[in-house]
Amino acid sequence: MKILGISAFYHDSAAALVVDGQVAAAAQEERFSRTKNDAQLPVSAIRFCMTQAGIDLGQIDHVVFYEKPWLKFGRIAAVAADIAPRGYQGFGRAARIWLGGKAMQRQTISTALRALPGGNRWSGSLLFSEHHISHAASAYFPSPFDEAATLTIDGVGEWATTTVGVGRGGDLAVHKQIEFPHSLGMLYSAFTAFTGFAVNSDEYKVMGLAPYGEPRFVQTILDRLVDVKPDGSFRLDMSYFDYCAGSRMTNPRFDALFGRPPRPANTPITQQDMDLAASIQKVTEEIVIRMTRAISTETGLRNLCLAGGVALNCVANGKVLRDGRFERLWVQPAAGDAGGALGAALACHYLRNHAPRASGRNDAMAGAFLGPEFNDTEIAIALRRAKMVGKRLGPCPLIEETVTAIVAGKVVGWFQGRAEFGPRALGARSILADPRNPQMQSQLNLKIKFRESFRPFAPAVRREDLTDWFDLDADSPYMLIVADVAAKHRRTMTVAEQALFGIDKLKVPRSTIPAVTHVDYSARIQTVTHESNPLFHDLLTAFKARTGCPVLVNTSFNVRDEPIVLTPDDAIRCFRRTEIDVLVLGSYFLRREDQKRFSRTDEMAKADPQPMIYTVY
Repeated sequence: MKILGISAFYHDSAAALVVDGQVAAAAQEERFSRTKNDAQLPVSAIRFCMTQAGIDLGQIDHVVFYEKPWLKFGRIAAVAADIAPRGYQGFGRAARIWLGGKAMQRQTISTALRALPGGNRWSGSLLFSEHHISHAASAYFPSPFDEAATLTIDGVGEWATTTVGVGRGGDLAVHKQIEFPHSLGMLYSAFTAFTGFAVNSDEYKVMGLAPYGEPRFVQTILDRLVDVKPDGSFRLDMSYFDYCAGSRMTNPRFDALFGRPPRPANTPITQQDMDLAASIQKVTEEIVIRMTRAISTETGLRNLCLAGGVALNCVANGKVLRDGRFERLWVQPAAGDAGGALGAALACHYLRNHAPRASGRNDAMAGAFLGPEFNDTEIAIALRRAKMVGKRLGPCPLIEETVTAIVAGKVVGWFQGRAEFGPRALGARSILADPRNPQMQSQLNLKIKFRESFRPFAPAVRREDLTDWFDLDADSPYMLIVADVAAKHRRTMTVAEQALFGIDKLKVPRSTIPAVTHVDYSARIQTVTHESNPLFHDLLTAFKARTGCPVLVNTSFNVRDEPIVLTPDDAIRCFRRTEIDVLVLGSYFLRREDQKRFSRTDEMAKADPQPMIYTVY
């Protein structure tokens, strides 16, 4: 049975292919189109999935869309009627969008599918899953658990904004839900917009900004904006929000509550912005903790699976794990809408087709390495096309040369194997550096990533060295759990340093690995095993042998507001536009100083992406 899952038409569209219950391929459309959070029908991602499996559309049994469009439109219409006449203008815009195309998604998808290879022979069915079922399925079915509770929290699907379910074997059912407009995802996004960041893409910046502030608005939020019950259920006071009317997230009453209008984008971040970020982060953590405690009590289960955009809040995830109500936690690496494509396919396989689920499985996401890969021949063609020079090395010399560069303070672009599915680079499309360097965090932000100075970087650590360096003893393969750096590696701050506020905190090294230690001594950890990524694990092992430190800075191979690189051409363009010192593409090792002089604005930076070439293994 071959099932193709699709998410599209809102943000972060993706495609995923499940073959006989196994995840064969998955990719986000943005990686191909080079448009951040691309919402278009993921035609390129679909083509890749079929090519990777060596099939065409004529061999697909079912295509499943990740939500039910008419239910979503029904919610939009019902909410507009409820707040009329205030929502009339917003509903008018939505109606034109939906009636002009979105509501015809079955026809749109079918037409696009018929144009794909084998489309004229396709006799399978086009199905529609429910949004939160897709999310829950994406978390439970790839997990290593035979039974688990599921918690999905996001902005909104059709009606649901929060759902609780239980998975046992090949069965999964949702038992409780909170409905729109009461949404923890929307509440967090409201503060994202109010502090000057982009909704549906920059929520992680608010999470990263939070440790610079003081949570002095927590009680204001709890008293005025959200009523939270002991079990974590909640209701928002909608008189402070405007997202139902479709014009903006908050309104003048919200502004008055905090004594100012929203911060305009790209203006200086104030101490109040930091305090607001700290406050909404703390409220979010409190709500999630109350929910998970209640779920543990109600279900008696010891495993928990998380999905939905709020599941990308790795600080909250870490606190859930440390709370101890669940023994094990598993988070879908593509927890947002991209993962809904995978969940839709898995829901069809197990819930519609009633397929049995094998026990004793390992992580079925294969380390999230589910995207395209390129062999050395294809890489060599890309290098010749770009007139780049480098040397081809065997695995051991390649690792030794890379370690030498990192120890010397160089920044390395690392491009290996199949691309990651989800928002995190996990050692396939990564930028690597020495975490011991106290200048590396600012150097990476300002000269490589071209992004805000406050943004932290994540450590990749060998799983076997995890407890020696961090206060965590659980797998975190997808960089979705935050924990503190171990006490023995922390640096004691002086009284003057402890008195610093806001961004000034950034100036003080917190540990022996300052480039990956946030201002509150925390780190967003990726654990690496030899089984999940042998070459990356070998690199960490070699770095430890040279330095005594089994940790590397691992950040995504891209610059601000661009998708992570996918192809060798993407990697070369990024290398040429930034101050990355070394580029490792497959077996090829390239130094910046060996290249012909070029500027960041040369034709490679402006060129359209090269045609995709895939290797199927």
